Amino acid sequence: MDVLLVEDNLEFRAFLREELSVRFPSIAIREAGDGEEAMQKLDGLKPHLILMDIGLPGQNGLEVTRKIKEKHPDIAVIILTSHDSPEYREAACRYGADNFFTKDDHLPDILKAAESILAV
Repeated sequence: MDVLLVEDNLEFRAFLREELSVRFPSIAIREAGDGEEAMQKLDGLKPHLILMDIGLPGQNGLEVTRKIKEKHPDIAVIILTSHDSPEYREAACRYGADNFFTKDDHLPDILKAAESILAV
């Protein structure tokens, strides 16, 4: 099983990678710092799960999610954001995200959603 973390904040990405590695030691975790890098990595990797930040340099994570879901509707995408708003939640749903969580206070929920997707 593969997971792709798409996050430009290196500290949060490292934290999330560590939490996932501890919880799911058998998965392979790949990383991308922006949407363009994420799209490039999809060419050689078909992850089961993508954890996608909204606030990415260049294209935002919602737009990248839409592109990913058009090409790979079977890949689960969980949107992560520091800015919880009804507009973001609605857009995430509209663009095909499978889940939406804030980074600050939902780590147990994020890990539980990842576990249900990865079925490990």
